[in-house]
Parts: sequence; C-alpha cells; structure tokens
Amino acid sequence: MKLIVEILLAIFLHPVAFILCVIDIVNRQDLSGAWKVLWIIITFVWGIGPILYVLLGRGKFW
Repeated sequence: MKLIVEILLAIFLHPVAFILCVIDIVNRQDLSGAWKVLWIIITFVWGIGPILYVLLGRGKFW
C-alpha cells in the first residue's frame, strides 16, 4: 500500500516527492557524495525519477 501511495505522489505531486527524496538522499549514510548527486539528478525527472529512486535505489519518502 505504501508503495502505491509513493508512486501516486511521485506522478501527481512531483515537487513534494522530489523534496522528500532529496531529504532522504542527503540523510543516507550508505551513499557516497557522487551517488547522492546522481540520485538527486535522477529524482528531478518528472514522475519517473522518484519512482526509480524508491524501486531501484532502496529509497523512501518517509
């Protein structure tokens, strides 16, 4: 259920999803600086970026 809510949030409210992703990316200790920058760039892509972060990057919105 949480994944469905995150996908809908990423599609319809991308600015909110992007900010939540950036907060999560910055606070992650398992990523180096280059990976953090790369994931921030990827999540900027409208709709699909945050979904990729959640599915492939082991990320979360909250």
